Order: sequence, then structure tokens, then C-alpha cells
Amino acid sequence: MEQIDLAQRSRLPDALRVLLEQYPRDMWESHRNFDGLTRFWLERHLMFRRALGQWQDDTRGFLDRGRDPRAHGQMTARLGGFLINELHGHHHIEDAHYFPVLAQAEKRLAHGFELLDADHHALDSQLAALTDAANAHLRALQDKGADQKASAGAMLARLDGFERFLDRHLVDEEELVVPTILHHALKF
Repeated sequence: MEQIDLAQRSRLPDALRVLLEQYPRDMWESHRNFDGLTRFWLERHLMFRRALGQWQDDTRGFLDRGRDPRAHGQMTARLGGFLINELHGHHHIEDAHYFPVLAQAEKRLAHGFELLDADHHALDSQLAALTDAANAHLRALQDKGADQKASAGAMLARLDGFERFLDRHLVDEEELVVPTILHHALKF
């Protein structure tokens, strides 16, 4: 099976959707094997999406409505640091603990878990670029002579680009992981 890069993927390949067809998203929570850890894991994904959305909204507020630069800088540092650090930790746990167990349990989808691991490496470079853009903007906010709107715009462009990558990855990950857990009644 070919490796499909995160930047080029619009969904998982059909060969990796076999359990998703058997366990569609709308029945996950009602399945007897859906447990608290699976719910927690999905809530973490929702938290990442919300934190990214808040960061984007705050940046747009700075650009469009003149949000106070100091408050915006504090929000950028807090939300940016939180999101970036939490994503790194989340991906490390998945790569080191969850994906190997899931790939072993469902050998037909082992390539899918390799794909998700590759996504994490692609996301790492996106996170590094986002960190650089956030740090450049935070420096500009400290420099009265800097073009703060330009640095905010550059950061927002990074955030918007990252949103597509992150959402594609999270959806694909959910559509591989949850059906595998449900099918095999896995407990972590």
C-alpha cells in the first residue's frame, strides 16, 4: 500500500476504512466497548481543535478589531504553548504506547498506524514553523517599532494552514483508532 502524505490526503484510503464501515462514527458512543479512556482520548482531540480555534479567533481579533496587544500577546503565549506542548506529548504517547498495541491487534490496519506515525513527524515540522511564527509575533509585540499586524498576519496564516493538517490527521486517526478499539474490545 502506498504511503499517502498528510498534505495530499483528503481521507483515509479505502483499504484502511474497513473497520470504519463496520463501526461508523455515529454509533461509537453507544457501542458496548466504548469506554472512558476512548471518550477521554476523543475529548483531547476536541480540546486541540478548540484551542487552535481560540488562538485563531484571538489573532483575528487583534488584526480586525484592535485587540489589546498585551492581552493578545499573553493569549498567544498561553494558548500557543499549551497547544504545541500538549500535541507533542499526545503524539509521543500514541507513537510509543497506543499505535503498537493497535497495530498488533488489527494487523490489516498496521500500515494505517504507520501512516499516523508519519503524520506526527509531518506535524512536528508544522508545529516548529508555527512556534517560529508565534515567537516572531511575540517579539514584534514587544518592539514598538515592529510591524505587529504583519507578524500577526504571518502567524494567522500558519495557524490556518496548520488547522487543515491537524484536522485531517485527527479525523483519520479517530477513524482508525476508535473502530479498532471497538472491534477488539481493547483496554489500555
